[in-house]
Amino acid sequence: MRYLATLGWLLVAAPATADTVLAARTIRAQTLITAQDLVVKDVDVVGAISDPALIAGQEARVALYAGRPIRPGDVGPPALVERNQIIALVYDQSGLSITAEGRSLSRAGPGETVRVMNMSSRITVSGQVMPDGRVHVSY
Repeated sequence: MRYLATLGWLLVAAPATADTVLAARTIRAQTLITAQDLVVKDVDVVGAISDPALIAGQEARVALYAGRPIRPGDVGPPALVERNQIIALVYDQSGLSITAEGRSLSRAGPGETVRVMNMSSRITVSGQVMPDGRVHVSY
């Protein structure tokens, strides 16, 4: 009985820890992250990612320093659209489809919003990057 009471006390008194994903080396911004770039430690960091599968294949949005925890805002999908890249602008609504050429004003990945300058009118519009690299514009 004393053994069970001692065991219960140890379980209650032990601090709760969780796995946290850390950078194994310094990773520059805009670099594709691989499994070799990550290490999992048994420490509890609030707001840090705990599953390395969520990070591998993503792109570093900021510089990630060796031994530091990786947070969700530090990584994102790889950019499909680069700054100053010529891309297709697509407006598709109610059976009307218009395609125009534009120049991207920033980098963005699929599903992200990017500002694009229409090459013919020189007007800046915002749109969502589609998985094929085109930008869908809607009003």
